[in-house]
This record gives sequence, structure tokens and C-alpha cells, in this order.
Amino acid sequence: MKLVAAYNGTEESKTALELAKKHAKLLNAKLLVIASSEGGTGEKPEEISKIEMDLKQIAVDLEEEGIKGEVDQLARGLSPGEDIVTFAAENDVDQVYVGIRKKSRTSKLILGSTAQFIILKCKCPVTSVNTN
Repeated sequence: MKLVAAYNGTEESKTALELAKKHAKLLNAKLLVIASSEGGTGEKPEEISKIEMDLKQIAVDLEEEGIKGEVDQLARGLSPGEDIVTFAAENDVDQVYVGIRKKSRTSKLILGSTAQFIILKCKCPVTSVNTN
């Protein structure tokens, strides 16, 4: 069994990761922690470095907790939502975990929602976690 935790460094993604870790332990599943960015000039170098450092620590944590897993930072020219959905399909993922943040309707309309995209487009079940 393969689980994916979508990670972007927010408290919501950290909460989703913690739930995914619990489920990976219970199910003896492989946990893939994926961070995604479009690449190019859209991201600041310090943001990319912060995610890289987070992922290195997550890899250490997984090993210490006895969880089979991998971490990866994707930059394939897709939006993060498209990237997670595509990754899940390409890797026969059984479940995706994503953190959600409450947004106004206007904010969703203007900015879109990565979590919403994943929930609506992913072919496997998606567990959404809210920190509120």
C-alpha cells in the first residue's frame, strides 16, 4: 500500500503529514511525502531551500519512527495540484493526504485551491485535514 502526503511547509500540510504517518504505521504502508512547485521564476530560492531542509528532516523522522517512506520535491512545470494528482496516478497511490485552509469564496475564485483540485481530480481517495 502506498500513501502520499502533499507537503508545502504550512501548518495544514504538517497536520496532514502527521495523520498520514499514523496511518502508514497502522497499515504498514509506504509513505511518500511530496512537495511540488511549478519551477522557474515562480518560487523564491529561500522557499525552495526551506522545503528541501524540511524534507530532509522528514526523511530522518520517518526512519526514526520505523515508517517505510521517501521524500521528493517535484518541479515538473505543473501546478502543485496537477503534480500531486499526476504523481498519484503514475505511482499507483492508494490514498492522498492534504491539508486544507478555510478560504472565502472570493479567495477560492481568484486564487484557486490546490487542495480542492486534488480532492476533485485524484482517482484515489483523498483525506483532507483542517487545523481549525
